Amino acid sequence: MSVLLQISDPHFGATLPRVVEALAALSAAQKPDVLVLSGDITQRARPWQFTAAKRFLDRLGIAQTLVTPGNHDIPLMDFFTRAFQPYARHRRVFGDDLEPMLDIPGLLVMCVNTTRRWRHIDGQVSRAQIERVSARLRAAAPDQLRVVVTHQPVDVPHRRDEHDLLHGHARAARAWTDAGADVFMGGHIHLPYVRPLTMRFPDLQRRSWCVQAGTATSWRVRPDAPNSVNLMRYGLPGRALRCTVERWDFVASGGRFELAEVWELDLQRDASL
Repeated sequence: MSVLLQISDPHFGATLPRVVEALAALSAAQKPDVLVLSGDITQRARPWQFTAAKRFLDRLGIAQTLVTPGNHDIPLMDFFTRAFQPYARHRRVFGDDLEPMLDIPGLLVMCVNTTRRWRHIDGQVSRAQIERVSARLRAAAPDQLRVVVTHQPVDVPHRRDEHDLLHGHARAARAWTDAGADVFMGGHIHLPYVRPLTMRFPDLQRRSWCVQAGTATSWRVRPDAPNSVNLMRYGLPGRALRCTVERWDFVASGGRFELAEVWELDLQRDASL
């Protein structure tokens, strides 16, 4: 099986060096084929923070790497840059594509830029983005795991986090699930969880999953959620496409990331998808 490493909200500029080193060690041990960084790369979108993040990703040496911005990756107090060149610093380091896509045998990953220069924290998805992603999902191969990446979540488990839901999340989740999406990856709220989207949208006609990552390397953790990353293992060991998500938490006493929880995702395929 192939392995995808999901890192979210590392917040370079507010990282814990010990955790950064532990994440590098985890990557070296697990040897992922694909890396997805689902936003909040930096703490305050400063040039040196983007450079530090790029240096770390280069150090991991993962051949297929996709990076999409989060709300922290647009300058907050530099009002001119925020208004007229909100992604200039991101582009200077990671390139012009804010919505990278990976289309390889067994895997389709589509990143959607949900940040907006006029929004400080919240994210938003447009009708054009929903339609574009839906069209590409419909063209995916039956044996591809289909992943859509947004920074802000399309589902949350607690009422207290409802305000952090992606604006347009219901329309997007329904459309993308109908078009064939299997997994919705995100971050933003520093809370890791895996949930079937039918928990929020019980009328969905297909199974799809919300896979959220915690903050990978920053000190900005929740009291009940340590630094964490996700490893997704996927492939075709028999005739059925299988996908397993593992949450790896940083354990301070051991100074390393350790396996904390495993989910076997029940995927759905039929003749039309």
